[in-house]
Amino acid sequence: MNFRPKLIATDLDGTIVTHDFGISQETIATFTKAHELGIEIFFVTGRPPRWMVEISETFSFGSAICGNGAMLYDLRTSQVIEQWLIPVEAQVAAVKKLREVIPNVAFAIENHDSFQREATYIPRWDIGLDSVGVPDILSIMTSPTLKILVRCPNYELSSDQMLEIASKEVGDLVNVTHSNPNESLLEISALGVSKGETLAKLA
Repeated sequence: MNFRPKLIATDLDGTIVTHDFGISQETIATFTKAHELGIEIFFVTGRPPRWMVEISETFSFGSAICGNGAMLYDLRTSQVIEQWLIPVEAQVAAVKKLREVIPNVAFAIENHDSFQREATYIPRWDIGLDSVGVPDILSIMTSPTLKILVRCPNYELSSDQMLEIASKEVGDLVNVTHSNPNESLLEISALGVSKGETLAKLA
């Protein structure tokens, strides 16, 4: 008996998207064939939806799990289907605690179509989207958010070191991860939210 999966899920960056931001024709053909066979396709990523344009242009099908599991997004219609956001109370508590335990830390907040940062947060991506920043991120934490970004601007600690501290100090408030050990950058989602958890809900 031939086995046919119900769904196929793939990460993007460093998996089907190469380090020069390309997607091979073989990969495109493979996923297109799977879609034609009726297999549901999920693109699972830490990216926000506004970074999914080239994916939706390459594949005219599929859904995306964005923001490290915080959002289910329809690539065909560019619509948010469901999202699991960080409550304001958890945002504020996590930021206050991390300021106490990580030196010179700076914050940004990520949503479906926006990026806001502290003036001391130096972005590598979304440059120009928030060209000024605010003195204190707490002043704009007034509604639930998709993701909090935490950076040591001068690379005082590695991402692994930051993760060890943050997991201990705020792991009961939010979910903390990172995608690059060399970036001095953490990504924070709502408690219990991750790529794997969201995919499991949909499987």
